[in-house]
Amino acid sequence: MPLNLPDRLPAIEALKKENIFVIEEKRASSQDIRPLKIVILNLMPLKITTETDLIRLLSNTPLQVEIELMKIKGHVCKNTSEDHIQMFYKNFDELEDNKYDGMIITGAPLEHLEYSDVSYWNEIEKILDWSRTHVTSTLYICWAAQAGMFHFYDVPKYQLDEKMFGVFAHSLKDRKNPLFRGFDDEFFVPHSRHSEVRKEDIEKAQGLTILSESEDSGVYIVMGRNGREIFVTGHSEYSPLTLDGEYKRDLAKNMPIKMPKNYYKDNDPDKDPVVRWRSHANLLFSNWLNYFVYQETPYDIREIK
Repeated sequence: MPLNLPDRLPAIEALKKENIFVIEEKRASSQDIRPLKIVILNLMPLKITTETDLIRLLSNTPLQVEIELMKIKGHVCKNTSEDHIQMFYKNFDELEDNKYDGMIITGAPLEHLEYSDVSYWNEIEKILDWSRTHVTSTLYICWAAQAGMFHFYDVPKYQLDEKMFGVFAHSLKDRKNPLFRGFDDEFFVPHSRHSEVRKEDIEKAQGLTILSESEDSGVYIVMGRNGREIFVTGHSEYSPLTLDGEYKRDLAKNMPIKMPKNYYKDNDPDKDPVVRWRSHANLLFSNWLNYFVYQETPYDIREIK
């Protein structure tokens, strides 16, 4: 996919080195194409890493995509330079009059907090409500998936006794759903979270359908409003070394952390990870873009309802 990205975004050079085709704004403006407009609300601390991970996966179809980056107003990010934030991110109130073909809301390290204790929860709720009238399909990841299901469907989250950490096998409950075109019977997904949502609560919620789950890590993908909301509890977007970095970071801080399961070769942290989720991740994002964004969104973006 030719990705139309803001000029000088760090992800551009990183992805060019991976032979991923990206075009900057100046070149994209010369093409007579109506690109898909995707807004990313990036709640992760390492914003440049998350941008790169998501853009890598959004590059896997022949559609042109225009990316905008959204942030929480007034929230100070301690792990990304303020210059980067000011150059590439906009507050919600600068974007709320726009409409978008798709939206991605990332995870956030907030599982230990009740939603009402999150300092920017009121703004999150406002953005979630806005997405229902201004976005064709929204993809919620990890904490955002839990938050979205709580806000719209009253699905609670539960603290885990220990972190769900590793790469786990998953299966499909609805093989005919277009989100899973090309999927194998069993596929693998990284998880890294301290809380969970439970199957029995989701099954009681009117309007939600569980599409995929794991015997080890529980509910994985849930769909609402016929695909206008896709809730994903794992991190298929993670790069090969993300779990390794989290594990070694927590070890260095003497935090209670177990080795990520099913991740290192021979379960030896001195060896490289075995990457077994890359093909699934590419299919998930390309299918979402194709079947739930491109084929559902109106040509005149102002007609999104």
